[in-house]
Amino acid sequence: MTTRREILIQGAVATAALLAGRNQPIFAMASQPITPVDFDVPQNACDCHQHIFDPRRFPFFAGRTYTPEPATVPELEKMHRALHIERAVIVQPSVYGTDNSCTLDAIRQIGASSRGVAVIDDTITDAQLDAMHETGIRGIRLNLETGREENAPAAIRLFRNAAERMKRRNHWHIQIYTRPSIIAAIGDEVAASPVPVVFDHFGGAQAALGPNQPGFDALLALVQSGKAFVKLSAPYRASKLAPDYPDVAPLAKALVAANPARMLWGTDWPHPDTISGQPAAQLTPLYQIDDGRLLNLFAAWIPDPARRKTILVDNPARLYGF
Repeated sequence: MTTRREILIQGAVATAALLAGRNQPIFAMASQPITPVDFDVPQNACDCHQHIFDPRRFPFFAGRTYTPEPATVPELEKMHRALHIERAVIVQPSVYGTDNSCTLDAIRQIGASSRGVAVIDDTITDAQLDAMHETGIRGIRLNLETGREENAPAAIRLFRNAAERMKRRNHWHIQIYTRPSIIAAIGDEVAASPVPVVFDHFGGAQAALGPNQPGFDALLALVQSGKAFVKLSAPYRASKLAPDYPDVAPLAKALVAANPARMLWGTDWPHPDTISGQPAAQLTPLYQIDDGRLLNLFAAWIPDPARRKTILVDNPARLYGF
C-alpha cells in the first residue's frame, strides 16, 4: 500500500516536472498547529530547535544531502503564537553547510527573543565568531547523523576539534545530532568538555528499543552528572507510532528523571525529511506535523507544572543567555 509520505513525494515530483519548463515551482506550506494547547504554557517558554529554509534569498549549498521546501520566519512566528511560545533558538540546518547567513538573518528578524546555533569550519575566524555572538549565536552544531557519520574515531576527532575551538568562548556550547552508539564512544570527551554539550532529538535513541538500548545508558549517565543536555524534540524521528508516539514516553521519562535541569524542548519545525532516500537536489516535502499535539505530549510526559517551567523556561534561559 502506498504511504501518505510516498503520495506527497510523488505529487511534488509530478508538479516539479509539469512546471520545470516555466521555472515556476510550487511549494507546500510548512505545517501549522492543528490541536490547541491544553495546558498553561509558562511565560518566556522557549522552542530550542527549529530551522529556517529560505532558498529564494539564501540558496542551499551544493553538497547538501536533501532539498527541503521553504519555511520562513513569518511562518515560524505564526506557529509559535499558536503554541504560546515566546523564545526561539534557530539551528543551522545542514543544507546551508557553513554559510550561516540564513540563520543569522532569521535571528535579526525575530530580535531579542531569539538565539542561534551555527555550523563552522576552520575557515571561519574568531572575529567572525565574535560577530556571530553579537547577533545571537550561542553554540556550534556537529550534525553527524544527517552526514551519516557512524565512525567512532572520526566522531571523537570532530568533537575534540570543536571543544578546542569553543573552550575560550564563554556562554557557547556544542550541539550534536548523533546516535547512542556514538554518544557512548565520545562519552569521556563529553564528560571532560570545557563547554556545555547538547544532544538533539532524544540523543538519537529509537523508541522501539526502549531505555535499555545500547548507548542510552551512556547518555543517561552524562545527563545525570550534569555534563550534557538533551532536547526532548522530534519524537517522530524516534518512533513510527504516530500521532502520539507512546513508545517515546519511557525515553522522555527516563531522561527527565535523570536530571530535569539538563532537559530542553524543541519542535524541530518545519520538520524536514532528511532521510527520504531521494536524490539530494530533488525537492522533498516537509513532514506535516501537528506541533500543538506534540506540545501536549510534552505536558503528558511531565505532569508537574514546576518541572515543565524548568525545561521550557529556566534551562534555555541559562544555556542560551536570554
